Amino acid sequence: MALPSAEHMTGCTHATLTLPGKSWAKLVKVKSIVKKIGQDDPRRIIHSFKVGFALVLISILQHFRPSFYGFGDNIIWAVLTVVLVLEFSVGATLGKGLNRMLATALAGALGLVTHRLATLSGKKGKLVLSSIFVFVIAETVTFMRFSPWLKARYDYGLLIFILTFCLVSLDYNTDSELLEIAQERLLTIIIGSCLSIVICICICPVWVGKDLHNQIAANIQKVADFLEGFGDEYFNNSDKTEAGDAKPFLHIYKSILSSKSSEETMAILARWEPCHGRFRFRHPWKQYLKIGNLTRSCAYKIETLSVYLFNSQQTPYELRSRIQETCTNISLESGKALKEASLLVKNMAKSSRPNLYVTNAKNAAESLKSVLRTNPWEEANHLEIIPAATVASLLIDVVICIENICEAVEELASLANFVPSELLHRGTTVQPICDEHDDGSVHVITVNE
Repeated sequence: MALPSAEHMTGCTHATLTLPGKSWAKLVKVKSIVKKIGQDDPRRIIHSFKVGFALVLISILQHFRPSFYGFGDNIIWAVLTVVLVLEFSVGATLGKGLNRMLATALAGALGLVTHRLATLSGKKGKLVLSSIFVFVIAETVTFMRFSPWLKARYDYGLLIFILTFCLVSLDYNTDSELLEIAQERLLTIIIGSCLSIVICICICPVWVGKDLHNQIAANIQKVADFLEGFGDEYFNNSDKTEAGDAKPFLHIYKSILSSKSSEETMAILARWEPCHGRFRFRHPWKQYLKIGNLTRSCAYKIETLSVYLFNSQQTPYELRSRIQETCTNISLESGKALKEASLLVKNMAKSSRPNLYVTNAKNAAESLKSVLRTNPWEEANHLEIIPAATVASLLIDVVICIENICEAVEELASLANFVPSELLHRGTTVQPICDEHDDGSVHVITVNE
């Protein structure tokens, strides 16, 4: 029998010695990942607690067998319901809970009817009729899931409908036994769904509608930050190598480009939520999607602008300076208009102030068109002119986008009954800063308009 070689023994020893260090490194990595997930959104920790708490309540309920003796083993359906229904947001939990309860009740009732009809046809006929019923119902409901409107709101309910119907219609128990089982399972599912909804709403609720509202306002702000800084960055006669990394507002807008699916999902879930805060039951969530699409369209244009921004040295500064004043005015006024629009959305207020900046941006765009008609680069190299002319054309298009966004925000304010911004300052308290030579007394002034 051959003995292990010295090299093999050395390799095994080295692997054994380095194993604790590698395990510790992986543990530290996992810890950092878990910490980052919690820091990105602390509400995730609370949601984990809510799921655990709901399951504990279900397990406690299971011990009350005298009071809930009829549940028997069907109590497991309450556990499954909590795990499947209790989602991160109130809208998602309400949507899944109502879908599950309604689909279970309808599918159970239909399954009992088809089971009864199949039983009346005899032993051989039961198999044939049950198969026909399952095929027709499953095929029909599955086809309905392709409807965009049904899939967006009731896809989970349609899945539960197919599952419940098949379980009930293909059951081999008698009609009386099946009716009893169906009632018990429906009751446990209702308990699990209601428990999930109550816990989700009562313990640190996460309103997806509010998240959508804040995200739309934040996206408008990101575009505004880029436009406000674009003029100085593009016409600055210095090297741009380090400018992008040192100024995050030049890149932060990129998250808007891929936000379409998340906004649509949040808008669908927000429709399930009850009134909360200043969001009423039939809040115009579709208008948020319209604003989001317009903002994203503008973000695509500034994405193109950023290409010329970081390659602005292709056009000599002398050529760029001939359109500097008008282009800078367009970017500044457009940024101010969007910043005002973002504040109005965030504070749920309405005002005509964004229109003033939009008017200024449109006037600056007309001035830029006049400059371009005079051909300020008549004797310049065409290859050097093209980038600057493209930037000017894109800025003119951006003004149109800004105007559309501000109009959509104004429409949202009208549909959602936002409060006029002037009324938000009524009854505010102003506390002046005391001069260092004062006697230390503070005079509080209450302003009532």
